Amino acid sequence: MARGFRNERHMSRAPEGEKESFWVSYTDLMSALLVIFALVLMITIYNTQSAYEEKEAAINEKNQMIEEVIGVKSEIIQELIKAFEDSDLALEVDPQTGAIRFSGGVFFDSNSSQVSAKGRTYLEQFIPQYINILLSDRFRDEISQIIVEGHTDTAGGYLYNLKLSQDRALSVVEQVFQPNFPDFQYKEELKSVITANGRSFSIPILKKDGKIDANKSRRVEFKFRLKDDQLLDQLQGLGERDGN
Repeated sequence: MARGFRNERHMSRAPEGEKESFWVSYTDLMSALLVIFALVLMITIYNTQSAYEEKEAAINEKNQMIEEVIGVKSEIIQELIKAFEDSDLALEVDPQTGAIRFSGGVFFDSNSSQVSAKGRTYLEQFIPQYINILLSDRFRDEISQIIVEGHTDTAGGYLYNLKLSQDRALSVVEQVFQPNFPDFQYKEELKSVITANGRSFSIPILKKDGKIDANKSRRVEFKFRLKDDQLLDQLQGLGERDGN
């Protein structure tokens, strides 16, 4: 009986040892899983932080580039405003874009694309000062285009006015390069950047009451574009998407 009792005790202990071994193995497994989970979490946090820092650096670089381009443009505009603020010429300088607008009747008679005597006098005074700023050593490498842009009022059809506005813009450029036009600094350099465009009546000037001002709509504008203007548009577009 004693032998049987000892066997019974021995048999009852075996499952207890197996159970203990099972729990030890389970604990080790959970510990390993926790370690793996902690490592994965740390890697995820590190990668997220790195991605955030890279994105932040890219945004800062983009913003710096925008500030530099805007800074150059603002500097040119301030130079133009300063140069023509006391001028007797009938012109306006847009403080936002730097576009210079000569109102209707300054360069052309009605339905004419031939530069008038008064218009030539204006050009002789305006062009040397204008080009001396844009193509100076300070800004020459920044300038992509100098644009002479013709605009008309709404009298007549669109195509008629498109041709008229194009012819007027081209006449202004032709006048500047006539042999009898007074010589000015950067005249040869100007040939590589100047262009003439016509806009018909697509961008009229409005009065305060919202009606079209026919006289002001008949105009010639001088504009400039920077080499980085397209890049600026792209960067600002990226900024808008990042903001969304």
